[in-house]
Amino acid sequence: MKISAATILLLAGSAIASPLAARVARRAGVSRPRIRVDPKTNQTNDAEQSSNWAGAVLVSSGFTEVSGTFTVPSPQIPSGGDQSTQYCATAWVGIDGDTCSTSILQTGVDFCIQGSDVSYDAWYEWIPAGSVDFSGISFSAGDSVSVSVVATSKTTGTATITNNSNGQSVTHKFTSSETTSSLCETNAEWIVEDFTLISSSGQQSLAPFANFGSVTFTDAIAVENGNQVDASGANTISLVDGNGKVLASPSVQGSTVTVTYQ
Repeated sequence: MKISAATILLLAGSAIASPLAARVARRAGVSRPRIRVDPKTNQTNDAEQSSNWAGAVLVSSGFTEVSGTFTVPSPQIPSGGDQSTQYCATAWVGIDGDTCSTSILQTGVDFCIQGSDVSYDAWYEWIPAGSVDFSGISFSAGDSVSVSVVATSKTTGTATITNNSNGQSVTHKFTSSETTSSLCETNAEWIVEDFTLISSSGQQSLAPFANFGSVTFTDAIAVENGNQVDASGANTISLVDGNGKVLASPSVQGSTVTVTYQ
């Protein structure tokens, strides 16, 4: 499923709250490598700062698998927000995109709200190609969802999402004919992201960020050089706005990564 001009125009002009709006937002938006922000002088925690990522990243070499399980949140309109705007965030696991910015293998779930309508999307992506929506899987707030990516080589792999609450599961197999960049296999991530929207004129901007409450990845596991490791020792990343205000912050304890909206 490619991003089309018609789809992007729909996104740019959409003011109607509907489940379709979230799917349009995903197709006309992409997940991006982490956008670093220089720490502020009054920073009060040790987390690194980013304008689009919050979560935990292991930095080493030889990462070939990353997985985790989380409860689907019920997004809310942020304080001061309005009913006509669609607010979104996305939770995912992935390989690369932090110290390696040329490629990311990732999969996750979007959660969006516009007015009183809440909607969800599952997606997969191998950057620099755009994200693609999965079909055949649905979500409700409170569902338990497991997500995983496996790199079978630096140019092939799989992305799998399973809704443990309703039994639905989807997988995409990436072949070397569709991937246009090679993984570095130097990062393993558990992330909540403010993804990027692309307008009809090609301008990029971050999606209005939803109040997602919190997302806790349990069983946050990676495979590094054939050995299973948890998130212990991961770098933590806080998401901040243009004024340096923290919008989402992480905590890590063993195989548990929690990202909390502030």
